[in-house]
Amino acid sequence: MVASMLQAPSLQNLPRIRHAFFTRGGGVSQGLYASLNGGVGSSDAPDHVAENRARMAASLGVAPARLLSLYQIHSPEVVVADEPWAGDARPRADAVVTRTPKLAIAVSTADCGPLLFADPEAGVIGAAHAGWRGALTGVIEATVEAMEKLGADRGRIAAALGPTIRQPNYEVGPEFVDRFVAADAANARFFTDSARAGFARFDLPGYVGARMKAAGVAAFEDLGLCTYAEPDRFYSFRRSTHRSEPDYGRHINAIALTG
Repeated sequence: MVASMLQAPSLQNLPRIRHAFFTRGGGVSQGLYASLNGGVGSSDAPDHVAENRARMAASLGVAPARLLSLYQIHSPEVVVADEPWAGDARPRADAVVTRTPKLAIAVSTADCGPLLFADPEAGVIGAAHAGWRGALTGVIEATVEAMEKLGADRGRIAAALGPTIRQPNYEVGPEFVDRFVAADAANARFFTDSARAGFARFDLPGYVGARMKAAGVAAFEDLGLCTYAEPDRFYSFRRSTHRSEPDYGRHINAIALTG
């Protein structure tokens, strides 16, 4: 069975670039994890996760050991990948950049924003995990800066946001709103009232898009898909929490240079 994936039109036809926002279809995992769970930090059977990741690697045209993901910590930390690292030696960071061909760099998500970046002219790519905390503390800007250190130009970078929890399903408390407004009063525009008194709904994709624009990224595309709203297609941490499920699967979102 082939791993099921989505692609962004803005990245799909770029020279030397292969990418994928993998859905939950086309894998071997069972139960809560059905079926393409790529989360090495989940409680899924390790051999199932390994087979799923091998299928994803094949879709990207790389060997399984060259599909690299991170130990994500909801931070603005970025690392440079020059060669494969062992699965038990994943860097603690939330973004990765490279100019090395045949390395697929990836982030895992289950509601947070998966961002893939490419400057094909420079041969530099990036992947970032943009949850609310990482986006607020600068993971987008840090990724762009790290790409520029490798030779990219933000005026040429194309970036895409994959499946992410959307505002109708993202309720937050007043302390959350206060934190964003304290950072920048203009952030109030990313919140709407919720049916529950004192609560609000947060537009994470809108906030990510605004940070992208402010960072000077040349082209930004949002696929417009909600992880929470489509349980047959996407994993969702928040949906699993609301259902009192003990764990949840993780999506892999990856990009590679072909040569």
